[in-house]
Amino acid sequence: MKRTLTKFARSLRKRQTDAEKILWNFLRNRRMNGYKFKRQFQIGNYIVDFVCLDKKFIIELDGGQHSNNRKDLIRDAFLKSNGYKILRIWNNEFLLNKKSVLEMIKNTIDTLSSNCSINDESNKKEQL
Repeated sequence: MKRTLTKFARSLRKRQTDAEKILWNFLRNRRMNGYKFKRQFQIGNYIVDFVCLDKKFIIELDGGQHSNNRKDLIRDAFLKSNGYKILRIWNNEFLLNKKSVLEMIKNTIDTLSSNCSINDESNKKEQL
């Protein structure tokens, strides 16, 4: 199954939506606050649109087919149970409000970063 998903992920990277292309341009090469993102990345039996593995942060750009989708709920539950934070954004919302959506992504990852550093400090104190 892993090989099949890997091939599928490659094909998704080749046929990105307009919104995915534009967002990837802002995320690639550590352009978002120095964080490394991957696109169309496999986690378990699922492929996520964008992920920052260091922060376990997933960004999903969704079209209409994702509205009230039961499979997305199951998928999200799996990803969350593995410690991932998921931010879902509608394609049209991103295309119409790029600046505010990018600010929301930046704020979310900054919040995750500050939470991680607080948790890291707590873990260090507990180890002493």
